[in-house]
Amino acid sequence: QVQVVESGGGLVQAGDSLRLSCAASGRTFSDYAMAWFRQAPGKEREFVAAINWSGGRTRYADSVKDRFTVSRDYAKNTVYLQMNSLKPDDTAVYYCAADSILRRAPIGVSATSYSYWGQGTQVTVSS
Repeated sequence: QVQVVESGGGLVQAGDSLRLSCAASGRTFSDYAMAWFRQAPGKEREFVAAINWSGGRTRYADSVKDRFTVSRDYAKNTVYLQMNSLKPDDTAVYYCAADSILRRAPIGVSATSYSYWGQGTQVTVSS
């Protein structure tokens, strides 16, 4: 059974940095893309970033491009989201998700591409 577990959320001030982690288990980690989504209060869940199975390709939402970086550590079966220059608009519950298709190309940016989700971790950015 595939499981993904996020960690690393918290309360920070605008301009600060934070790194989220997502530990995946239950299947061959290196064969599937991983992604981060977020959902702010009263808003729909939105795509943030994704990294393909090999780690060689990434996608970002325009709102986080040049501020966030997604990466993966195959030895630890973990995906990271490094968030810099955080803004109050980044406040949301952040979810990690694992793709359902083996070595999908191109990277999926829709939530429908991902079948396995974590419980979410809260990120709050104060102004």
